[in-house]
Amino acid sequence: MKAKTKPTEGMDKAMAGVLVGGAMMTPDKDIVDNAVNSTEHTTLVSAVKAGGLVETLKGAGPFTVFAPTNAAFDKLPAGTVNTLVMPENKQKLGTILTYHVVSGRLMAADLMDGQTLTTVEGETLTVMKKGNSVMLRDAKGGMANVTIPNVVSSNGVTHVIDAVLMPTK
Repeated sequence: MKAKTKPTEGMDKAMAGVLVGGAMMTPDKDIVDNAVNSTEHTTLVSAVKAGGLVETLKGAGPFTVFAPTNAAFDKLPAGTVNTLVMPENKQKLGTILTYHVVSGRLMAADLMDGQTLTTVEGETLTVMKKGNSVMLRDAKGGMANVTIPNVVSSNGVTHVIDAVLMPTK
């Protein structure tokens, strides 16, 4: 059997989903249901649960989520994640996690160099774009690269990033 033409392959691929952390992220699942299957996002999923944000991110949205990998969390000072997931730090954890969420469905092509994005937490992220490469600068000057863009879910889109973004609060 002959392969289909390139445009059809691209459409099939987009509808089939994106491979993240060894699991297929598909548009028929919500952001949380896709994330729980990624072996590269176990820390984020645990943090979302500890922060009480599961129901929010399973909501109608749409949301744009910048999702740090386990390796991104590992870059934080030793003990940071364990401290943040303690019940007494739920508010601080929620602040950090909601700083990774923007209202609306923003694909990588929608992001423009120099654009500021207001997060659900209330502070802004700055987009830095060169060609197809997208980076984000947080309120403290930290940088994160989008390593896997445009992971479409039923209630938004996720962009995998290689650093944890930090608000000033």
